[in-house]
Amino acid sequence: MFPQIPGPLQHTSAEALEFPRLRELVAGYASTAAGRAWTLRLEPSGDQAWAATEQRRVAECLRLIQGGHSFGFHGLVDPTELLEHARIAGAVLEAEQVRTLAVLVGRFRAFQEWARPIPEAGISRTGIDSPANAAPAPTRSLFELAAPLLQSNFAELWRAIDGKFEADGSLADHASPELARIRRQMEQKRRSIEDSLRGILRRLGGEGSLQQDLITIRGERFVLPVKAEWKRRVPGVIHGASSSGQTFFIEPMETIEANNDLQRLLEEEQEEIQRVLAAMTRQIASHAGVIADCAAGLTEIESLFARARFARDYACVAPVLHASGAARIVLKAARHPLLEQRLRGEAKAYSQGAESPAIVPLDLEMTGAARQLVISGPNTGGKTVVLKTVGLFALMSQSGIPVPAEAIEMPVFDAVLADIGDSQSIAQNLSTFSAHIVRLKAILASASASSLVLLDELGSATDPEEGAALAAAIAGRFAGRGSWSLISTHHTSMKVYAANTPGVRNAAAGFDEETFAPTYKVRIGVPGVSAGIHIAQRLGLDPAIVAEARERLGKQTEEIGRFLDRLHADLLAVNTERSELQRQQAELLRERQKLEREGLQEQQRKVQAMESKLASLLKSFEYQTREALRGIEDKAAQQKVSKLADRGMAKLRREFREQVDATVIAHRTGADRGDPNAQPHLVRNVGVGDTIQLRSLGKPAVVQRQLDADSFEVTAGALKMRIPRSDIAQVIAPAAERMRSAAPGAASPGKGITVARARSETAIATELKVIGRNVEEAIDEVEKFVDAASLEGLPRVRVVHGSGMGILRRALREYLTKHPGVARVTEPPHNEGGAGATIVELRQ
Repeated sequence: MFPQIPGPLQHTSAEALEFPRLRELVAGYASTAAGRAWTLRLEPSGDQAWAATEQRRVAECLRLIQGGHSFGFHGLVDPTELLEHARIAGAVLEAEQVRTLAVLVGRFRAFQEWARPIPEAGISRTGIDSPANAAPAPTRSLFELAAPLLQSNFAELWRAIDGKFEADGSLADHASPELARIRRQMEQKRRSIEDSLRGILRRLGGEGSLQQDLITIRGERFVLPVKAEWKRRVPGVIHGASSSGQTFFIEPMETIEANNDLQRLLEEEQEEIQRVLAAMTRQIASHAGVIADCAAGLTEIESLFARARFARDYACVAPVLHASGAARIVLKAARHPLLEQRLRGEAKAYSQGAESPAIVPLDLEMTGAARQLVISGPNTGGKTVVLKTVGLFALMSQSGIPVPAEAIEMPVFDAVLADIGDSQSIAQNLSTFSAHIVRLKAILASASASSLVLLDELGSATDPEEGAALAAAIAGRFAGRGSWSLISTHHTSMKVYAANTPGVRNAAAGFDEETFAPTYKVRIGVPGVSAGIHIAQRLGLDPAIVAEARERLGKQTEEIGRFLDRLHADLLAVNTERSELQRQQAELLRERQKLEREGLQEQQRKVQAMESKLASLLKSFEYQTREALRGIEDKAAQQKVSKLADRGMAKLRREFREQVDATVIAHRTGADRGDPNAQPHLVRNVGVGDTIQLRSLGKPAVVQRQLDADSFEVTAGALKMRIPRSDIAQVIAPAAERMRSAAPGAASPGKGITVARARSETAIATELKVIGRNVEEAIDEVEKFVDAASLEGLPRVRVVHGSGMGILRRALREYLTKHPGVARVTEPPHNEGGAGATIVELRQ
């Protein structure tokens, strides 16, 4: 009936960490005694899978609650004793006991009806979910637990007990036909007796012999109250007298037989009731195992719902549980639930408008590289609460109870061991030095590398120097074992131990350096200042005593205190500067993203404007073309030219669209970045004597000389002018001298050396297509192609590689630029392939 915890922890220090009080708080959210009892029996388990499953099921219950799918558990009881009684041969349960089980079975059927229509897909995840513990389906794990209950059939048992009881727990008349018949006869007999007695009342009432004018019952028989002095006037059987002796209760002779009949019917009624209850008991006994299992399942489900309500009220999350020995403990905005409960109670006592107490969340992180944390700081800084919060969260996590925090990660510990006790703890537990040593001895005997050890004020309650030495030795033992341990201290030597020992870190329980009020925040990496004199002054100790204490304080201690003060101030400044840098970085990132969005939008506007202008130009060109076609008188020739023009225009539009798309994509992806050849509007291969087409004049011209890398002197008819390279639309015809020098078999000039080339049987192609090749394959083919073209004396060749994302284009151009036989690498204009091809000029 109640939880069977797999692998329960044998050593937990649950009392010191107030885990029983926490269970009582959570159990208060259950609506039945069975649900509360189940919750109060929760224990931390060393089984990671069980703990994670419990956390997941609680999260699923919370989803149901927040989705308006709560279930009423009223009527849920522990049926163990009743079922054991029912199993005894010949045993008969009482009517109230059978009715209790009938209500329980009714709850089973109600749960089946409740669960059937729940839409799993419509139940959203909640804040309690964690990535590690989230179930694939919103309520799958919960309904896996409820599967035996959902699949059980209580139809036969329900027919036997449903509706057979009155509200007061007695059997209803229709519990059996025989019982209904007997009770009808009993009612008729009672009316007959009452009628006879009323006749006697009327006859004797005038004589004054009756004490009261009413009918009463003594020993299940109807009688009349008669005055003592008139008892002989009423013949019948006396069934007793009043305490004063003034009244006798007499059964008249004429109703004795009728009363006898009524008594017989009462006996028959009891016999029939026993028979009906015996039949019901047998039915219950035959279903006892199923009832017990379903009751246990439903009780566990109520406990899960109770934990979910607790999680909702305390803003809890499901912990991320790592395998034993995992590498970190993380608490983010953690709140001790019992402390928060107490502060909530105190808040109610505050008058309206007054500031109510608030809990300070705890942030803490420990990694596998530093499993021991030495926490120091003022007496009122909250060191003990830190230890208790970590310890209680470990017990809650491994017991299937969510924890009040924004996030939590913990290993699954094999033991949670604590020596905690001071006058300002949540539950006082003062102890002597001897008691501390006894507990430390037990902890040392039980702790392992997978244990959590919490030691409050280690080395206190004895000589400070001896206590500090003992504390460092004990802490070193736990560090050597690799135990996860948190130790609070005031000893300076412990702070030095933490600073100098690998795997151990200092932590400071903070307080305001100006007001000396505690901040209850933990800062990792620096030791804390005890500030006992400052705190005594703040708490109102006699100023003369405080002054004398300061005088007695050694110079070295003062210097250490000042050093720690400076260290804390520097840490605060660094944290402030880090926060400011993070804020500035975030602001710069937002500004950069904004500028990128605006730049993209501007680029899109320019592309759209360019496309619009081109569409207008194409439309105008098409119109002019058609006007020119109308001037052709030969209709057949006109139609032929018109079709050629339409095909040409369609090809022009398609090629331009593809080229624009490839160029825009290459620009956006950065494929053209750093590629000096990705300027298809510039004609690269221009030499003296070439006939070129000018963009500005729209007519041909001859190149006379090259002035610099990007300007030429040309003649167009009688007109001589200087033009930039960008004004050259295309090379119409290369110079005759260059064409002759490019002829196959021509000798290459060189210092008296003549090279004769053997003619190939087949002509060398001037174009190579490598579309679809990977970079390595393409470079291999291009290398062979360029070498062959160089041997043939070709001035230039064309490599077609396609546009795509520009990866192959960039790789080939980079390779060709470094090739010893290549003079220049250029990109052809749009109508010759644009970014999808590369012109390679070879050295001559």
